Amino acid sequence: MAFPARLEQKLSKANFGRLIDVINRGISGQEAPEELSRFEPDVIAEQPSLVIWQIGANAVYRYETTSFDEVETALRVGLGWLARLEVDVIVMDLQYTFAIVGRPDRLERAGDMQRRIEQVTSEAGVNLFGRWGLMKGWCDAGVLLSDLDDGHGDRLHMSEAATAKLSEVLAGAMMASPAQLADR
Repeated sequence: MAFPARLEQKLSKANFGRLIDVINRGISGQEAPEELSRFEPDVIAEQPSLVIWQIGANAVYRYETTSFDEVETALRVGLGWLARLEVDVIVMDLQYTFAIVGRPDRLERAGDMQRRIEQVTSEAGVNLFGRWGLMKGWCDAGVLLSDLDDGHGDRLHMSEAATAKLSEVLAGAMMASPAQLADR
């Protein structure tokens, strides 16, 4: 089950009786510049109360064909558009999978992309969900890197187990009060 469906399931269960509808407009392989071109029909037209924007991994993975400057600019522009709406925003950074950390050149570029995402989200005053740090923490605690990706093809996509755990952590963070988050 994909991340958005898992998130909807967890939020609906925790908020019984409330309508929770998670709509996935992501297209596999796209990065922020391509996604930005779909913002009006796929995001803004939906009048969401929350937007979760996953960003960065495809740029790091396809560095030869994707400009980090263009990704950063698209993130700034997209967050600017969302700031004019009454919508909460969560930017989710890179996933920590073999396709990224298994090659020193990609790992180095991931650090650059992470810094850019952190800077832009901080300047925009939006929430950053640190998927990279969360997944790296799992590895540091003994989870095998091979358990975090799906084991297929490019090994960029998260495994079922990692997706389930990430959905659980994100749902918990979304429902926690600011005081609870400060205690973590």
